[in-house]
Amino acid sequence: MRCKYTVFMLLLCSFFAGAAYAADNPYLYKVTLVQAAPGKFTELVDLYKTRAAAMKEAGEETPLWMRHSQGDHWDLMILFPLGSYSEYYQPERIAKRKQAEQAAKLGDKFKEDIAWQEDLLTYGPPLADLRKAFDNGAFFHVEMFVALPGKFADLYKEREMENAYAKAVKEPENFIFVRDQGAAWDIFTIGVFRDLKHYAESADVSPKDAEAAAKAAGFDAPSQIGPYLRRFIREHHDTLAVAVK
Repeated sequence: MRCKYTVFMLLLCSFFAGAAYAADNPYLYKVTLVQAAPGKFTELVDLYKTRAAAMKEAGEETPLWMRHSQGDHWDLMILFPLGSYSEYYQPERIAKRKQAEQAAKLGDKFKEDIAWQEDLLTYGPPLADLRKAFDNGAFFHVEMFVALPGKFADLYKEREMENAYAKAVKEPENFIFVRDQGAAWDIFTIGVFRDLKHYAESADVSPKDAEAAAKAAGFDAPSQIGPYLRRFIREHHDTLAVAVK
């Protein structure tokens, strides 16, 4: 009986912890990572554009997306704005989406053009904030993490600390996304930059300013940001990406 109580309390704590992070990241997204079948990349991009147009006609938000440049093996990251489960799964919206999908007749074409796919339902920043950043940026730094057991809260806090450091040195802060269900990634972040030159500007920060910013954010030194992060992660993928034209 005591064992069952302990398990129940752990599940309850996990539920409330998840609710707290969802409150900080209030908007629900479906994130799809895809790798195109050989020779099918351009066709796959066109299919997603066609689907986005069909969903827009059905009253859905258009997705935000990017194309891999270097790093992980996926070709496209696509963020579909859902809002919330209760909003997205309203019977009327489901019916409109289904009708639009059937009219577009894209289902089999996607299966032919995708070699690998991974989906994640995640809570992230308000849609308006993310759209504004994507509208003004064309270069992205994506970091994806699987936390070590019991280290999720520490990892989330570290992401906030890095944002505090970025703000202090006048770099763009990362958008933080927290897993709800789907693929294994516990947290991923997206940094949005104007271009590669803007991304590289961090190298221009003076050692004195970097030192002060790192200590103010809670790190021992700029050189210790990476080692501090590695205390909390089992897996970490980095990707540089560009806007889809």
